[in-house]
Amino acid sequence: MTKPMTENVVVESSSGNVFADLGLPHAEKLKIKSGLVIEITRAINRLGLTQAEAGRRMGISQPKVSRMMRGEFANLSERKLMDCLNRLGYDIQIRVQPVAESRGHLTLEIA
Repeated sequence: MTKPMTENVVVESSSGNVFADLGLPHAEKLKIKSGLVIEITRAINRLGLTQAEAGRRMGISQPKVSRMMRGEFANLSERKLMDCLNRLGYDIQIRVQPVAESRGHLTLEIA
C-alpha cells in the first residue's frame, strides 16, 4: 500500500511576494519588475507583435525583448519597463499609501 503524498509536506503561507519568500535581495523591486514584464508580454501577445516589432516600438533590441520575455530583466530598470509599456499603449499610475508590512509599500496600477 502506498502512502498518501500529503504526508510530511510542509506548507507555508505566502507573504504575497514570492521573491521575498525565497529570501532574494531586493524582493520588492523584483516583484514590481516582474509585474511590468508580465504586462509587457501580454501587450505584445495582444497586439500580435513579433519580438522585432515589439523591440522597435519599445526602443530596445529584439534580443533584449527575447531575454525579457524569458525572465531575464535584471538589466532593465523599472523606469525603462514602464516606458516600454507606455510605448505599447498603456498608462501607468503609481499609488503610494501605508499598507500592512507584509504587503509591501508600493502599488502599480496598469491600465
